[in-house]
Amino acid sequence: MDFFEKKISSKTIYSGKVLTLQVDDVKLPNGNTASREVVRHNGGVSVVAIDEDKNLLLVRQYRYPYGENLLEIPAGKLEKGEDPELCGIRELREETGYEAGNFKFLAEFYPTPGYTDERLYIFTAENLTYKGQKLDADEFLSVQRIPLEKAVEMCFNGEIKDAKSVIGILMYNKNNS
Repeated sequence: MDFFEKKISSKTIYSGKVLTLQVDDVKLPNGNTASREVVRHNGGVSVVAIDEDKNLLLVRQYRYPYGENLLEIPAGKLEKGEDPELCGIRELREETGYEAGNFKFLAEFYPTPGYTDERLYIFTAENLTYKGQKLDADEFLSVQRIPLEKAVEMCFNGEIKDAKSVIGILMYNKNNS
């Protein structure tokens, strides 16, 4: 069976600096119509940065939608048309102050395919050299070094709740154990 849904019409409800909200009318495979709310987002990049002692560089920052401080791998929003690898290199330097001698692609995934077209890219960064943090004016975070083994435990016991961080940490661990 073909599950394709054909867009009939689209209306932009909101357009901001981070996302756009659309409501689309679609024709379903059975011929009926339905409405789809879609969050359009340029996507993001995150980096599993690990030092020579097998410590991950994680950032702790306040996340307004959840009302709490979260521990995450360094990450940032892609600008329209930006190369994910260059974004990852930039975000690693801005948030942690480190540059990587070895920077490589790890994964691409869709965080919430039910309502957004956001794509997230994960890279690994090794052979780190400190060059100095360059936080954005509205960015407040602290960098923490957590041993890889402990970070994996933190993913399983709920101390690390951020999906991109859990995915990145567990994939890195699986590929390097």
